Amino acid sequence: MRTFLFSALLMLGAAQAQTTTKQTTLTVITHDSFDVDKKLVAAFEKANNAKVRFVKGGDAGELLNRLVLTRRAPLADVVYGLDNSMIGRANQMGLLQAYKSPNLGKVPAQYRLDEAGTLNTVDYGFVALNYDRAALAKTGLPLPKSLDDLKKPEYARLTVVQSPATSSPGLAFLLATVNHYGEAGAWAWWREARANGLKVTRGWSDAYYKDFTKNGGKYPIVLSYASSPAAEVFYADGFNPAKLPAQAPTANLFLPGSVWLQLEGVGVLRGAKQPALARKFVDFMLSGAVQADIPTRMWIYPAVSGTKLDPVFRYADQPQLPVVKPGVTSNPQKLVDAWVTNVLRAR
Repeated sequence: MRTFLFSALLMLGAAQAQTTTKQTTLTVITHDSFDVDKKLVAAFEKANNAKVRFVKGGDAGELLNRLVLTRRAPLADVVYGLDNSMIGRANQMGLLQAYKSPNLGKVPAQYRLDEAGTLNTVDYGFVALNYDRAALAKTGLPLPKSLDDLKKPEYARLTVVQSPATSSPGLAFLLATVNHYGEAGAWAWWREARANGLKVTRGWSDAYYKDFTKNGGKYPIVLSYASSPAAEVFYADGFNPAKLPAQAPTANLFLPGSVWLQLEGVGVLRGAKQPALARKFVDFMLSGAVQADIPTRMWIYPAVSGTKLDPVFRYADQPQLPVVKPGVTSNPQKLVDAWVTNVLRAR
């Protein structure tokens, strides 16, 4: 009898120990371009006795749409990749619960998405047109000097951009054109550019990795980021950080009215199953180690001041940003709906 009781107690103790050490799973949903060093994620998991499960939600516009459709049964605990053009809709739909990371204090005020902390800024970038130097040179055309030039047949047929309905860079470019031309003028620009050969893809990956001439496509002008030329140098065959080339194979085309500041953030989803761990992940994304990892992994700028950049970022020009007119960013979804009606479905 004593032996039986002793064995039972041992089994109970072992079961309790297993329960105590059982890992908690944290689910993080991101856009498709998210990338952080696996060693850093493993360190977070070890420190918190947790397993992080990443879910790719498509391009940022698709990600937001998925979160809206599943808001009553959230797909994750944390979201990364919503930006300054999407935070209004995210808050309107009640997708996020406020958590202001202590590390947000290290982010300059002009780069903070929300002082309440529904989205804590992780990084920022400049949406801009890029061109393939060699491929565009083969056309014999000079560089376009304006958006009016870009909509002409000789340039429009060489250009690929992303849809504002499904892509965050696409939405940023839409906002830039509305800011530059006004709504009616922007719809006219888009309709003419499309009629003259402008290609519109679903997301950034398709445009950059399939359609851009630098990656085997047919279009030497692509909507991307001002830091993309730095990435082209970094990933070039034979890259030697001690012997950087005179110039990148691609360059920025900062046409007036074509650039836009994008702020990306991380936040805790309302209804998160692991809210405490989710808050720790928000802090993790703004930690020094992750911020230092971001520039040469996602090719955007870290939000925390003082984070050192790789020397290759000398090829990442920073544009002069336009003054944003009142009302342009107040309801981006309304502009997207209007774009679909006035451009995509226009005959």
